[in-house]
Amino acid sequence: MHVCFLTNEFPKEGFPHGGIGSFVKTLALELVKKGIKVSVIGMNYTFSNETEIIERISVYRLKKSTVKGFLWYFNSNVINKKIKEVHKEYPISIVESSELGLAFIAKIKEIKYVIRLHGGHHFFAESENRGINKWKGFQEKRSFKKSDAFIAVSLYVKNHTEKYLSYNNKPMAYISNPIDTEVFQPIAGKESECKIVFAGTVCEKKGIRQLIQAFPLVKKHFPYATLEIYGRNWFFPDKSSYIQMLKEKELPSLGAIAKNIHFHGAIAYKDIPLAYAEAKVCVFPSHMETQGLVAPEAMAMEKAVVFTKLGPGPETIENYETGLLCDPYNPNDIAEKIIWVFSNKAKAKEIGKAARKFVLTKYGLQYIVSQNVYFYQSIIDKTNV
Repeated sequence: MHVCFLTNEFPKEGFPHGGIGSFVKTLALELVKKGIKVSVIGMNYTFSNETEIIERISVYRLKKSTVKGFLWYFNSNVINKKIKEVHKEYPISIVESSELGLAFIAKIKEIKYVIRLHGGHHFFAESENRGINKWKGFQEKRSFKKSDAFIAVSLYVKNHTEKYLSYNNKPMAYISNPIDTEVFQPIAGKESECKIVFAGTVCEKKGIRQLIQAFPLVKKHFPYATLEIYGRNWFFPDKSSYIQMLKEKELPSLGAIAKNIHFHGAIAYKDIPLAYAEAKVCVFPSHMETQGLVAPEAMAMEKAVVFTKLGPGPETIENYETGLLCDPYNPNDIAEKIIWVFSNKAKAKEIGKAARKFVLTKYGLQYIVSQNVYFYQSIIDKTNV
């Protein structure tokens, strides 16, 4: 079997990446351990072609086009050309992409094409209170028609996406994103009594603004509390910084306590467990998620986690049993959940231990990898019938 992932986000030293990049690397590393050939094809972070082997994963980073207005055309052409080259050298069984990824991919007869639902344009449009962009909407519909099968990372993303797009009666699997519980495991002696940790892209839909608004309410009860924010910055269409907006519009109203909010920027994957380890509580009040990696990662470290009650939140956390669920639009509710964790140390510790047990069962790496291999093989076998 040869699996080829189409993504521009595969982690590269010195460049920030998102959850899809982390997911692909985690899954790919385990697939190659099982003797499965894995390739990754995507546009480079820089204007050059690069090929490298990363722990037996063949990574092809392609030079981006600079022709404005036709980036989609020229970039798709170089991706299609590379797929053909790789397929000729070592026949590809599965090509996998996220929602828009197959729109301009030329299908090859011997290959099966799979879309994994990480959260596409239609999915997030509602939560971000914006209309469907006609061009992106067209691409997503075109991509879905080309796919031979789908994988949903949560029941919520499956059900919510099909309000807008058809799966065209193609095979569908529900497979959670994997968590490497060897990397994300408890680290003794690092926890700080009143440290709140957020990790993820610093943008509106992650609920960071409401978390900042909740912080003064927490400080009234726990004066030594700090808020540690880890993650890459997000930029508005006009290229202005979301973090800068927060610093200019949200932090000044907090007065002196603003100095207890720290923006650390993006950190290396290997350092994320260390950031979680220092937390008394990890808070991820997302307005919308497909599944999210950060909540189960922190749960795997036996941390008390406050996650969104919306979307897949109830699939991830049983309230006050394996974590806490909050209304991500309500700073008072977010603050209440944080204060509860700080005030109920023994129970919070029990919740953390129950959380890791749950993650081992639902998101355990080997279990998830086996599910993926089984589904890939079932799709390949359909080709051979």
